Amino acid sequence: MNHIKSEYRATCLLAAMFALALLNLAPVAQAQSEPQSRPNIVFVLTDDQGYGDLGCHGHPFLQTPNLDKLYEQSTRFTDFHASPTCAPTRSALMSGKAPFKNGVTHTILERDRMALSSTTIAEVLRSAGYTTGIFGKWHLGDEDPYQPQNRGFDKTFIHGAGGIGQNFAGSQSDAPGTSYFNPIIKRDNRFVQTQGYCTDVFFQEALGWMKEQKDGEKPFFAYLATNAPHAPRKVDAKYLDLYKDKCNANAAAFFGMVTNIDENMGVLMEKLDQWQIANNTLLIFMTDNGSAEGSFNCGMKGKKGSPHEGGSRVPLFMRMPGMTTAGVDVDRLTRHYDLFPTLAEIAGAAVPEEVELDGRSLLPLLKDTDASWPDRNLVFHGGRWNKAGAPRRWGQGETGPDSGKYVNFAVRNERWRLVGSELYDIENDPGETTDVAKTHPEVASEMLGVFDAWWDEVRPMMVNEDAPLDVEKPFQTQFNKQKESDGIPDWVAPVL
Repeated sequence: MNHIKSEYRATCLLAAMFALALLNLAPVAQAQSEPQSRPNIVFVLTDDQGYGDLGCHGHPFLQTPNLDKLYEQSTRFTDFHASPTCAPTRSALMSGKAPFKNGVTHTILERDRMALSSTTIAEVLRSAGYTTGIFGKWHLGDEDPYQPQNRGFDKTFIHGAGGIGQNFAGSQSDAPGTSYFNPIIKRDNRFVQTQGYCTDVFFQEALGWMKEQKDGEKPFFAYLATNAPHAPRKVDAKYLDLYKDKCNANAAAFFGMVTNIDENMGVLMEKLDQWQIANNTLLIFMTDNGSAEGSFNCGMKGKKGSPHEGGSRVPLFMRMPGMTTAGVDVDRLTRHYDLFPTLAEIAGAAVPEEVELDGRSLLPLLKDTDASWPDRNLVFHGGRWNKAGAPRRWGQGETGPDSGKYVNFAVRNERWRLVGSELYDIENDPGETTDVAKTHPEVASEMLGVFDAWWDEVRPMMVNEDAPLDVEKPFQTQFNKQKESDGIPDWVAPVL
């Protein structure tokens, strides 16, 4: 790897080592036992937390001791990329395909619905004998056919829309009257009134389900997708107080939400140890896009929504004794849709022949960081173009995909990142400070050609673009019917 790029990453590593030293977190020894066949899989995905929003990545004051501990115990993918926004990333994780290929081009206006033709990783794992559960944020369609109970999940415990309490034109909405505190949750397709903070509630329910599954005959797949630290920035005052003297109130709430997630990660890791299943559980932690806060970003340009490095590069930690190696970094260019074939291979699950995947398994890199890994051109696009008939600003000006083709896009390989007409030499300039398109026009032209070919391929697959917006809101309708007929029962928190 180029000397300058190595120096850049070494700077972040030194900052991370210093942060860990302050927390007195030594690497934790892992058992050397070989993993059993078909391990449990616990996949934690947070919302709007970026690469720099971790103490272990050198943040100057953010407190994440449990994620720092997981960092020390994990194989870390240091050049791993999601999409610039959340629903596209979730669709890529679920389908193993580039977002636009599964119909997801936005987070609202029906463009968050993952095409019903998509086969999900939950379906593939279930076909291999796994029991599957989702806890938290789905955001791939609120209408019944798109819901997770019809996409391979045995257990569901979710909020609606793209965030708790959200309501946009079209079918997307959450239950009426819900909030970050005491949220109303759809549990196995029936609404319940919970008590507590949303992140705590999601972890509590997920852990209760894992406890029930841990001694069963089937391995389990738990997809725990928090809505935090996505706005609105709401969290208990005790977390705000940790940061109120270090940044503005909005940022303090964001960091407080991250610290709350970290505490829940600590409980999760403790329970896996207590139940004696940590050695046969693959624990994955990642985030869905670049930081929404972005005050510390490891020198990267851009944050959430950006086509630059800071919009897509996110943490990926993977921990399982005997499969991963504690403290090892993989610096090869990898992508969110690589996780579908990775999990399928680890589970020994057959992917149906008709399912065409864009990703490739990360297992060779988990076994050997120097394994063969041919370079690829990866395409990023922010989507989010306007739509005819949409309310407010979303319906103004030019509308439709073709109007947004050359807006907010990028192409990335191991060395270069093309962002619109700008070209950056990532190996020598990881902070994207100098546009070198004029000195390397042949590279820029070739990468633009890659993008044009990709667009021609995905354009017919954007199946949600003309979906009507004057439609029923299923979460509201179902909630109101249940409230009138049976009432909304109180959630019974699992005993751990």
